[in-house]
Amino acid sequence: MAYYRAVAPAAPSAPERIGVLLVNLGTPDAPSYFSVLRYLREFLGDRRVINTTRLIWLPLLYGVILPLRPLRTARKYREIWLPEGSPLAVYSARLTAKIGVALQAGLGDRIRVELGMTYGNPSIARALESLAGQNVKKLLVLPLYPQYSSSTTGAVFDRTSHALRRWRWLPETRFVNDYYHNPGYSDALTARILEHWAEVGERSHLLFSYHGIPVAYVADGDPYQAQSEATTRIVVSRLGLARDQWSHCYQSRFGRVEWLQPYTEDTLKALVKRGVRKLTVASPSFAVDCLETLEEVAIEYRDQFLAMGGERLTLVPALNDDDRHAQALAAIVNSQLQGWTAGGAR
Repeated sequence: MAYYRAVAPAAPSAPERIGVLLVNLGTPDAPSYFSVLRYLREFLGDRRVINTTRLIWLPLLYGVILPLRPLRTARKYREIWLPEGSPLAVYSARLTAKIGVALQAGLGDRIRVELGMTYGNPSIARALESLAGQNVKKLLVLPLYPQYSSSTTGAVFDRTSHALRRWRWLPETRFVNDYYHNPGYSDALTARILEHWAEVGERSHLLFSYHGIPVAYVADGDPYQAQSEATTRIVVSRLGLARDQWSHCYQSRFGRVEWLQPYTEDTLKALVKRGVRKLTVASPSFAVDCLETLEEVAIEYRDQFLAMGGERLTLVPALNDDDRHAQALAAIVNSQLQGWTAGGAR
């Protein structure tokens, strides 16, 4: 069998098209032990995620973590699972559909949009095969991570390149690294926070809780911390908050290495000590709600905060499939298509 192969053939009459591949992290197919185990095996086996020598990491992963961790993680997933499936999968699919509608309003049949997951289903490889079958000759990859990190955005690049590595013919490809500074994204995020406060009935201290990464990654050149801090500054400026009205921290630590600080748990303690009793938490590193927002923040951190003496902790929903979110990402795509379209869609 030849090493390089032809991809899925398009219909002979199909016009040449532009493909947009949206990529999110991924999720188990079901909130069950074996489904979570398969997902964690793929996720935690990626060197982009755990940059530790394989001689140390793989025995620990297969001997300790994978036999035990899926039990606890599956229980957490069951607490947030939607009738349609995993929140991350459901909201990502809805967002993809809305972005597709927005793009086709300007580009019509010339553009196709697909969703892929770095880990789990639908895979990046399957999404690329689908686009190839629709005669996509130019490809734009948009990871659904506002801030670049080697462990998320970098992993998307790796998986996309790996999926394409044996194609006989490769599409002309562009890759979006980040979009935290995009005005449309900032507007949507700011509006989401204001709407949440209106629903709650009052403003409270605003805690920006980002997914953490190991400090060593930043020392090696990862821009995630700087981009996260910049995101917070942009939103704080738009909201007109004083310095004592907001805090910035990092959640979701894993393992014993040092991660970005301050940690969210420590920040909660410090805020209670300061006398803060009501707290609003936004997690701008997540494009859609997932285990880390719906369970870790809205349940675990809420319970911790109340046990410390707090009165209320509420989660600002992620942008999910909000129309403003879809329009902002569609605008980012259009700006990246300059030169591939007649001046871009209008």
